[in-house]
This record gives sequence, C-alpha cells and structure tokens, in this order.
Amino acid sequence: MKIYSTEKIRNVAVLGHMGSGKTSLCESMLYLTKAISKKGEVEKKNTVSDYLQEEQARQTSLSTSIIPVEWNNYKINFLDTPGSEEFVGEITQDLAIVKGSIVVIDAQKGIEVGTERVWDELRTRHTPTILFINKMDKENVKFEKVIQNVIDGFGPKVVPFVIPLGTENHYQGYIDIIEKKAYMGQEETETAIPDAYMAQVDELYDHFVEIVAGESEEMLEKYFSGETLTDEEIIEGLRKALLNCDIFPILIGCASKNMGLKGLLQKICNYLPSPQDLKPSKGFDPKTHELILRDTVDTEPFSAYVFKTIVDPFLGTINFFKVCSGTTQGLTEVYVPNTDQMAKVGVISCIMGKTQIPIEVLHAGDIGVLTKSGDIQTGQTLCTKKEAVMYPPMEMPTPVIYIAIQAKTKQDEDKISSALQKLNLEDPTFEIRRNPETAQLLIGGQGMTHIGYILEKMKNMFKVDVTTSDQKIVYRETIRKTGSAQGRHKKQSGGAGQFGDVWIRFEPLADKDFEFASEVVGGAVPKNFFPAVEKGLMETLEHGPIAGFPVIGVRAVLYDGSYHPVDSNEISFKIAAALAFKEACKVIKPTILEPVMEVVITVKDEFVGDVMGDIPQRRGSVIGMEPTELGRTAITAYIPEAEIINYSIDLKAMTQGSGKFTRKFARYDDVPTQLVEKIVAEYKKN
Repeated sequence: MKIYSTEKIRNVAVLGHMGSGKTSLCESMLYLTKAISKKGEVEKKNTVSDYLQEEQARQTSLSTSIIPVEWNNYKINFLDTPGSEEFVGEITQDLAIVKGSIVVIDAQKGIEVGTERVWDELRTRHTPTILFINKMDKENVKFEKVIQNVIDGFGPKVVPFVIPLGTENHYQGYIDIIEKKAYMGQEETETAIPDAYMAQVDELYDHFVEIVAGESEEMLEKYFSGETLTDEEIIEGLRKALLNCDIFPILIGCASKNMGLKGLLQKICNYLPSPQDLKPSKGFDPKTHELILRDTVDTEPFSAYVFKTIVDPFLGTINFFKVCSGTTQGLTEVYVPNTDQMAKVGVISCIMGKTQIPIEVLHAGDIGVLTKSGDIQTGQTLCTKKEAVMYPPMEMPTPVIYIAIQAKTKQDEDKISSALQKLNLEDPTFEIRRNPETAQLLIGGQGMTHIGYILEKMKNMFKVDVTTSDQKIVYRETIRKTGSAQGRHKKQSGGAGQFGDVWIRFEPLADKDFEFASEVVGGAVPKNFFPAVEKGLMETLEHGPIAGFPVIGVRAVLYDGSYHPVDSNEISFKIAAALAFKEACKVIKPTILEPVMEVVITVKDEFVGDVMGDIPQRRGSVIGMEPTELGRTAITAYIPEAEIINYSIDLKAMTQGSGKFTRKFARYDDVPTQLVEKIVAEYKKN
C-alpha cells in the first residue's frame, strides 16, 4: 500500500441499519479497486470485514473493521460499523476519530430504526454525511418514494445529487446532476443524458447553483449579476456546504452488482473532509490540565488516539489508532500520559479486515495498528513525553442489563476471570461485577445480543463455557420505629465466666448506614467496652432479622448497662449488643428495602404515552420530562431495579426498537408489604 499525505486521506464511517448492505458495500469497493481478486459475500461468510467467527455465524457485523481503499491517488479508510444499537460503544469510538460518514439505506425499506439512530448521532456531532441508497435493483423500488421518505425523515437539507436511470430489475445507472452526465452499468460508462431527463436535470442543477451562491458573499454577488459559476466553483461551494452540514447528498447504487460505486468514491474524495479540515483536536496538558489544540498536520508533534483494541490469542493485543498530529516516522517508543508510562512501539501497520499490511510511515490523520505494545488500551493517548498531550477518552455508555454467569466446569472456573478481563479490553461498554452478597458473577451489557456475543466469543476464543441466570436483586433491611431493649449475656462454667449487660436505644437514620453513640453516665458500662458493643452491633447488622439482608439506616445509642469486675470482657459485650438488637426487633418495626434506579428513557414523541403508561405498572414514578433535539423526549423516572431487569427488551417492543435508556442507582425504598413474603420465600429457597 502506498503512503498518503494528509490531504489525500479520508476517514469515513459506514453506518446504517442491520442488513442495509454496509459490509457488502465495503467488499465491493475492495473488489472494484483491485485490493482483492475475488469478492466475498455475507451469506457465504467470506467477506473481508466480517472475519470473526461470531459475525459469520450471525451474518451481521458485530465489531468495527477497517477497510482501506485506494482510489485515484486517494486513500479512504472505511470503518465498517455494526448495525445493532447494542454495539453503541463501537460507533461511539469510531465517530470520535472520523470526520465524514456514509449512511447506507435499503431502497426497499427506506429509513429504519437503525438509520434514525445513527443519523441523530451524526447530527449531534455535526459530522458531514453522504446518504447512499443501496439495492436500487430490487423489486418495488420507487426512487421518488424513497427520496420523499428520506426528506420527510431527515429534513430539506437532504439533496439528491443523482437521478436513477431505469427502475427495479431494469436499473441501469444514474445521471450526475452536477456533472450533467449519465453513467451506465457496472463500469459506469459515460453516456449522453436522455432528452426526457434534461428538464429535471437543469432544475436540480439550478438548485445547486443557488446553494453554492449562498455559501459566500462573493459567489452571491456573482450569481445575482448573472455570471455563470464554473464547475470548480460549484464543486468547491458544495463541498463547503457539506463540511458545514448545510447539505447532505443522496447517491444511489447497488453494492452487490458494483453499481454506483465509482461515483460514490469520487464524491467522497471531492466532498468529504480530509483529516486536516474542520476543527483541530482538543487535548490538555497532562500535568497542568491546560487546553492544547493540535492541528492534524505533519509539522505538529506526534500524537495519536487509540480508539479500539482487539485481543488475538496468538498476537496478543492489537491497538487501532488514529494519528492526530505529526507522523509515525522513526517511532520506537511512545509516552502514554493516561498511565504516565513509556511503551515500546512494535510493528506499525495498516489493517484490512484482519490482514495487517506493513507500512513505513503514517502521516497525520491516517489510521494504523500497533501490535505487541504492552498495556496500551482503548481511550488512551500516545505522544512524545517532551511535548505531551492527552485527549479525553470518549464517555462510554453504562450497561442497561445484567445477567449472572457460572462456569460449567472447574476448569472453566479457573479461566473465566482472565477471559472476561481480556474481552473487556476489547469492549469497555460491558461490565464485570462480582457480588459478594448474592455470590453471583455478573456481566452487564447494552442488551442480550451484546451479552450473547461476549459469551460466544469467550467460548470460541478462550474455550470457556458458562450457564446463565437472572441477576439477583441486592435488598437491604432497616427499621422504621425507635425502640429500646436490654441485652444481657451471662455464662458461668467454673473459673472465670462471661458477663455483659447493655441497654441500647435504636433509632431510624436517614443519611447513614450505621451510627453508634453513647449516653452512659456514672460508668455503668466502662468506656473500654464501647468498641466491643459497637462491633457486636455491626456484625449483627450484616444479617437482618427478616431475610438476612444487611441492615442499614440505624442509629444505636448505648445508654445504660452493668458489668462484672472479673467476668466482663469484650466478647461478653459483643454478644450482649447482638441480643439487644434481636430483642428490640419486636418494637422497632424492621422492614425490607429494595434498590431504586434513576432511569432516563429517551423515546420518540409518538411513544411517550406508551412509556409513561408503563412506568406506574413497574411501581415507578415519573419525576421529569424534557424535550431533546431531533423530536425526542427524555423521561426521568425512579423505578425499582427488580422491575427493569429485562427493560431493554421491553422498551424495544414498546418503541419499535427506537427507545433507549440509561440507569443508575438512586436510593433504597421500602418494599410494598404484599411483596415482602415473596422475597423472603425466594431468599430462603436459595
């Protein structure tokens, strides 16, 4: 592979709904540009992008692949992304390092849930975007209907740059409105525009001229004076409009038949930004935390951002990085400011799917991989120590669903922790948590597809097989009334005995788990036994009186008691304190508490009513609603954790797959009386 300077590089995320043809598009581009001699197919499980065993089994992308394509002295690094919203971490990291994108739309289906999701993300990030309508050769495809569907969904800034020639099975090619030329067949052979289309072409061309004129005062003055804008001025004006996200071109084709791809590649080179376009990279000094801006040019000091890590059983970790400034020329080691460590640089390569391609140097803005480079991880910065900069890692979404896993064999049990830790290096959006109270090993993810992929990969790569079960809720116990009780422990068995006598008042406590105080006067209980009383209470509160859950929210006040000058000791007063709490439980009204989560649910306005109606059925309460950008509403609610164990599945069903939510612990609340018996019975059964 040739070495490309920054202005000749394009980093482009390929996004869209599952099944829209993203992987097929990347495969066809590799074949078209002769990077591969034989084109693979998703159904045949032999594409460059989908090389993972899990992807081939499911016939869908589950991890980002880098597909570098060389075209007319440009290098386009395509990032083929997963279509499922559950792999949002991949897309989040990909969009952190690209400055342009393609959204692939199935011509038969138009805008789908996944299309909307990535479009919203791109608009939030202000990313220049081309829309590619794929599968134009399929039955019942009506271009005007698809265009109207896209404009209705995405707004008037969406503008067709082409007109199709032929429809459905007779799709033959397209007319390029800007060039005023027609292109036919797989070779996109240039031909004359049929007379029947000329009026439509002229009308749309005039619309482009108006767009260009509005991009600068100079062009506007030239336009109103009646002068003709040159082709170069129109292309440059449209490029400026696209970089400003004032327009979003629509192109068309059929990836499986290699149709429309040359036009797409040329539009990417002409219109999408190079890495040095748009804003510089924002970082900060790792010592002073002062803002540092780095332009994506070779003359700046070297810096790079690691946006993806994969673990290979044979090669170890492979780190995907983008050169944010400078070049990789002569690198033998790099400084990692996140850990304040130096790391040796192994082999620097480009990568195509899983195939590494040796490269002498990567210029600013290019994408490469490092192998055998120690403990470098996703989200870290690589730079020189002398001119250090640290780029803030992307904020990853927190898990929305947890399941418990258990190794099937003793041998698997020994390997499970190591396997999960390595997989977590690849995917920081899933969480590993061992709960000592329930004795469960939990993994949390973005949905069951996401978790299923993790478990499949653990089995395939590390030969670790597990069984799964639902997460157990971690309950607590507390008291609701103030009450006092005596705890008296006396034991005589010849020789020195045991004696401890305490009177303790127990009070509900709102803002702490436990607090101990003393109101003893006159030395009824010597001060040297106070710590023993406190320790005895703390140990007792570890297992509550109702179902054995830890007790929280208790203030214990030692106010009286007695002792024996010979038989009293620490163990006696520990036992006496425990007896006092057990006796007090008759009057202090112990109860069970359940964890309540603060849940923020973001849905389209049309689904707000359904979601709002569902929350009370989950014993939840809405505490706020706020409109967000792009016609959505964020609903904030408090819902018991027991009611949202499978909420990610239920929310998809309620919102046709378009809803999303985040969750975090808010507080503990009383369990309704009618549910206490069920919880206690379940606990005793286990």
